[in-house]
Amino acid sequence: MLPPVTQALIFVNVGIFLMQSAALGFPWATFALWPLGSMFEPWQLLTYGFLHASVTHILFNMFGVYMFGADLERVWGGRRFAFYYAFCVLSAGLVQLGLTTWTGSIYPTIGASGGVFGLLLAFAMYFPNRIIMPLFPPIPMPAPMFAVLYGGLELFLGVTGTQSGVAHFAHLGGMLGGFLVIQWWRRGRLRFR
Repeated sequence: MLPPVTQALIFVNVGIFLMQSAALGFPWATFALWPLGSMFEPWQLLTYGFLHASVTHILFNMFGVYMFGADLERVWGGRRFAFYYAFCVLSAGLVQLGLTTWTGSIYPTIGASGGVFGLLLAFAMYFPNRIIMPLFPPIPMPAPMFAVLYGGLELFLGVTGTQSGVAHFAHLGGMLGGFLVIQWWRRGRLRFR
């Protein structure tokens, strides 16, 4: 059975996606992360992480929450896990805001991928001996190798612009935020009771 916060994240994301699909008149766009100066509102730095563009988008993201989140929540507990996930979504959003400001992009960002990439990084750090079988390529590899390869691929795709329409640097921002939180915890500066 999935621990409660992981389960809640999946249910809430799927529920919101189903409402997005059904309620065409609701102003969902106000919850996406818009570039500064357009429709940006501060709450969007978290709410964008609960919106998804397609069935494939939400399936892959929720599979990532399921795959990496459950074990992390069991180790950390629900409060620490929820804080970590939210911080990764926030850091991904801040990186994306910086990038859209720099490039002059006018398009909003949605999706839980920043949080998922943060979970991937934490999973690789806390479970370095676990073997992951990615879908592409279907070659088993240790979790840290998978995290480094996937992060490297995101950096390559982001720099080259090969796969447009995907917030590659937001994904990396989620990993960066996760790394910073873990380092903070390891130095004993953030405690949860």
